[in-house]
Amino acid sequence: MSLLDVDSLDAGYGDLQVLFDVDLDVDDGEYVTIVGPNGAGKSTAMKAIFGLADRQGGTITFAGEDITHLDPEDVIGVGMSYVPQTENVFPSLTVEENLRLGGYILDEVPEERRQAVFDRFPVLEKRLDQRAGTLSGGQQQMLAMGAALMLDPDLLLLDEPSAGLAPDLVDEMFDRIDAVNEAGTSILMVEQNAKEALRRCDRGYVLAQGENRYEGAGSDLLDDEEVRQQFLGG
Repeated sequence: MSLLDVDSLDAGYGDLQVLFDVDLDVDDGEYVTIVGPNGAGKSTAMKAIFGLADRQGGTITFAGEDITHLDPEDVIGVGMSYVPQTENVFPSLTVEENLRLGGYILDEVPEERRQAVFDRFPVLEKRLDQRAGTLSGGQQQMLAMGAALMLDPDLLLLDEPSAGLAPDLVDEMFDRIDAVNEAGTSILMVEQNAKEALRRCDRGYVLAQGENRYEGAGSDLLDDEEVRQQFLGG
């Protein structure tokens, strides 16, 4: 059984439908990437899974539980965390305060969980008293992921984690995501840097105009001539 199973998902915002009959799944421990052109519905798919977009049809199952109608605060409780593309930290709060908010549903975050976040993102431990808004873009992204990992989720949703980063920081960010996955957290990621994302992930989905177009191992999609020509710039 898949950890996450999205079946025939229709979703959008109010009367606007963005996704049409979308299927996707993530197995336990798997690293899956969604790519496609701008406006394809990639971010809407992530938001719909997490309860931030309107689910207009279909079903979403997580760890065997139907979560189709759950609100985001309830989705967090079943073992899923989400890092949006923008506005994903509280800039006026310190690194420490942001991390505490990441684990807000717990009475107290276990120390070993905090330490696991610091092991993955050592810069955060060195900047606990620094306001998040004064961090670099790459450090803010690490903080956003660190806060999302404070609950030790089974599945981490990442929406465009490399967006806005300096080119020399993109590889480092991907390395950090690889490490999170290798430590046992399943990943579902939307990413604009499609070639690098497909190179690193286990499987990928290509969305276009709100519909599934291609699915397969990341390496197979990279080698597919039609995918390369239509969606990866040749």
